[in-house]
Amino acid sequence: MKSLWKKLIEKYGFPKVSIVIFLIALCMTAVMQNQHMPGLFKDSLVRIGMNGILVLAMVPSIMSGTGLNFGLSLGIMAGLLAGCISIELDLTGMTAFAVAVLISIPISIVVGWLYGWLLNRVKGDEMTVGTYLGFSIVSFMSIGWLLIPFKSPEMIWAIGGKGLRTTIALTDRYAKILDEFMAMPFFDVMLPTGALLFFALCCYLMWLFTRSKTGVAMMAAGDNPKFASSCGINVDRQRTIGTIISTVLGGIGILVYAQSFGFLQLYQAPLMMPFGAIAAILIGGATAKSAKISHVISGTILFQALLTISLPVINQMMPESNLSEIVRIIVSNGVILYALTKVGGND
Repeated sequence: MKSLWKKLIEKYGFPKVSIVIFLIALCMTAVMQNQHMPGLFKDSLVRIGMNGILVLAMVPSIMSGTGLNFGLSLGIMAGLLAGCISIELDLTGMTAFAVAVLISIPISIVVGWLYGWLLNRVKGDEMTVGTYLGFSIVSFMSIGWLLIPFKSPEMIWAIGGKGLRTTIALTDRYAKILDEFMAMPFFDVMLPTGALLFFALCCYLMWLFTRSKTGVAMMAAGDNPKFASSCGINVDRQRTIGTIISTVLGGIGILVYAQSFGFLQLYQAPLMMPFGAIAAILIGGATAKSAKISHVISGTILFQALLTISLPVINQMMPESNLSEIVRIIVSNGVILYALTKVGGND
């Protein structure tokens, strides 16, 4: 038994094995509590679809050698700005969502290029600088949301007519637009087929990119910068490209998240969002130096299923407690801490 446990740890890593065991225990407990399992299954899939692209955004940053993108908030802010512009243009339905995505891309490219330029000048401290910069940008945009001259009554405060609201409802815009696209019945619930297909498409495109000439050069630059440089690869350029792609995926990811959640959340709401994405990809088996698409998929499934199922299970066990939120914090921050202790090791 000890040998089997050791083999599992060596192959999949301690966080992934532990989370799988904990998730199985939660599922068994949910069945014994007579929880609505189709509903929990559907809610898990919804969370997977809405968070998956934010997790995918970690892959290009890790591949390029800049490490875990703690500055993903920059891309998230670009996506939120694009979402507000889409509403200001008075667009609805799939058109509104598509336009928001298209607007977010050039904004994210500019932001990502500037972010990449900075990371190339602080090599070795990318994660620290990214965290500080992400927090700073969120705080800076808390002022920006008050000053940007949007006019749509759906977004601005009713009293005074200036500044954007903390949460902006997407009910009449593009709420659930992906979740309800090609939705499939499962017992008495509808599965969010469209959101999962969009996540799968983004994963496939990212996988194709890793097989391209630029993708291979980026992986070489991230894996061994000195060797890559001796082979004629511009390491700084590849790091910048990886940062730009990560930022673009962050912008798109927050729009996918918002359509599923039903709201755009501004001001301080995006502050801690990178940490959930980082925890998910680490649970999937990635490290600060290596990441694959398989890590994104498995990590997102495990992390989001864990959070979805733990909430009703723990609440039924202890109705007066708030342990479900405590579990989320322990799991996400604990996994990040574990991974960061391994950065200097052999992982």
